[in-house]
Amino acid sequence: MVSPAITPIIGILGLGVAGIILAGILKKSKGEGVPVSISEKIQRGAMVFMRREFMLISLVSVIIGALIYFFQKPEYAGQQTIAFFLGCIASSVAGFIGMYTATRANIRTTIAARDSGTAAALKIAFSGGSVMGLTVAAMGLIGLGGLFYAFNKNIHVAEIMEGFAMGASVVALFYRVGGGIFTKAADVGADLVGKVEAGIPEDDPRNPGVIADNVGDNVGDVAGMGSDIFESYCGAQIATIAIAASLATRAGAEVFEKFGVSGPEAIPTLMYLPLLLTTVGIVCSILGILLVNMMAAKEPAKALRYGTMGSAILYIIAAFGVCSMLSLSFNIAYCILCGAVSGIIIGTVTEYYTGGKPIRDLAAQGETGVATIMISGLSLGLKSVAIPLLTIAATVYISFEFANLYGVGLAAVGMLGTVGITMAIDAYGPIADNAGGIAEMSHMGEETRKITDGLDAVGNTTAAIGKGFAIGAAGLAALALITAFIQKAHIDSFDFTDQSTLRTFFVGLFIGGVVPFLNGAITMDAVGKAAFDMINEIRRQFREIPGLLEGKAEPDSDKCVDIATAAATKRMMMPAILAVGTPIAVGFGFKATGAGAIALTGTLCGALLGCILLALMMSNAGGAWDNAKKYVEEGHHGGKNSEIHKGCVVGDTVGDPFKDTSGPSMNILINVMAIVSLVIAPLL
Repeated sequence: MVSPAITPIIGILGLGVAGIILAGILKKSKGEGVPVSISEKIQRGAMVFMRREFMLISLVSVIIGALIYFFQKPEYAGQQTIAFFLGCIASSVAGFIGMYTATRANIRTTIAARDSGTAAALKIAFSGGSVMGLTVAAMGLIGLGGLFYAFNKNIHVAEIMEGFAMGASVVALFYRVGGGIFTKAADVGADLVGKVEAGIPEDDPRNPGVIADNVGDNVGDVAGMGSDIFESYCGAQIATIAIAASLATRAGAEVFEKFGVSGPEAIPTLMYLPLLLTTVGIVCSILGILLVNMMAAKEPAKALRYGTMGSAILYIIAAFGVCSMLSLSFNIAYCILCGAVSGIIIGTVTEYYTGGKPIRDLAAQGETGVATIMISGLSLGLKSVAIPLLTIAATVYISFEFANLYGVGLAAVGMLGTVGITMAIDAYGPIADNAGGIAEMSHMGEETRKITDGLDAVGNTTAAIGKGFAIGAAGLAALALITAFIQKAHIDSFDFTDQSTLRTFFVGLFIGGVVPFLNGAITMDAVGKAAFDMINEIRRQFREIPGLLEGKAEPDSDKCVDIATAAATKRMMMPAILAVGTPIAVGFGFKATGAGAIALTGTLCGALLGCILLALMMSNAGGAWDNAKKYVEEGHHGGKNSEIHKGCVVGDTVGDPFKDTSGPSMNILINVMAIVSLVIAPLL
């Protein structure tokens, strides 16, 4: 077997590559004067959010860590608690580095667009995203690889590592949900008062909410998305390790024949395999990042697409190489292939529904008013669910055929193996968006704005693809975690002829089905109430600051940042309680009847299906409304400030919390529920 030390070592090297890229970004010119002042306001606002979130995360983490230490099984409670805190730290570090990089790359992207053109600007924006992507992958390898190396001789290594995943989930819950509330409160407020009421352009420096909006792009789509993907990345690997650990007592000889392994090294090899595959994956991601930079002078969209596809192809080839090196059956590599192809299909479907003909048709609905824009957007979102769900179903079926339940976990690892570049392309979007905002607020020339708008348009597409990928990855990772829970809870079969079992399972199923809808309602309401405060503040400043609308006075941007930050930290506690509390309440609530594990299995199944369906519908409908608005702003159907444009802005305003708050929160919800269930399984 390959030494487990290789994983943390490669993780450290990956972090080093990210550091080199960051150093290269910081050497680029950031200009002087107004652009620098605007960039510093964005940086300051982002750090205000990060500090408040970190304080809240620290408090909650200490409470959860204490509960794990005192109530978990004593054989591994201490080690699992340490792993939990390491997971919190790793995810927080990844989020901080990503945020730091993005808020430095934005101004440099703007200056490169002004002074050097599209290729130079694309390189800086994508390099900024690459730091985030590589940091997410590297911190996962360092954390998980280090724990496996330290405890691989311990029979409870899987349980210990589950603590790391739970720590990552807690941080993701705060950064993703809190960041989503922050960014959409600012975005909705800035759009409704600025564009609709005052009739001023997007990113106009007179609008007090613009800086908060630009800060929100970073806290939601960089720190938030990074922690989201980090959680799924770690969860998929840990679930697969847990399934492999259970094979020693639960699997027959025919199962090991599928894997091509036997003897005393079989279980250790299968447990380390997910980590080895993701170790190879970060190398493939680095090669893909190099490919994008080599092709940057060409069409930006093609460069990004070829880099992503190139990494995926290299990863699939490498998976077959790993199987050959370890003398494993190619069935395992086929599971990786299945997961990787599934991710590509989901991303492609998302790209179709949030761009091209569907959004042109959606914009055309504005000819008959706002109502038809809303109806068509909802219809598009509902329709977009079908192919991704069928793809996930096919992935589960095929991967199970190749390698049983272990294959399902490997499929999730396959989808997330090249997270270094998929996260890089997603984080590129908010950097490009911020660059455009800085260009607009600095009154740079039309040529500069044209370049940044082009990069932003590509960023909108990559962001939509990233959201689709994140949903698919979260769904498969959660499914792998649920599978591991079922095995760990010793549920050998569902006897549906037993009416008591049937009743308990379906009660749990309906409870689980309710949870995503409650979560969606809470997060949408949080954005609505936070936006209400933001709108009133922007209106107050327009009304009370003399000369603001005439451009003769400076807005109080810090006040808007403070409102969004306070709303994010205050209103995300209920989603957190719902995610962590539901599995605990169901599991221990039904434990008295002797059916806690059965009820919780039903709850997880109901929540998983509801989360994936709502996440896809919300994300794609919101993305379509957003891009329909941008299509009109390009000059179609009357262009900016037309009645159709105003209708599309309303659609985009509703779609914003759909795609950037409630939809993404579903990924966190199901993964948190699944990992909490896995951790408490021995107690049920």
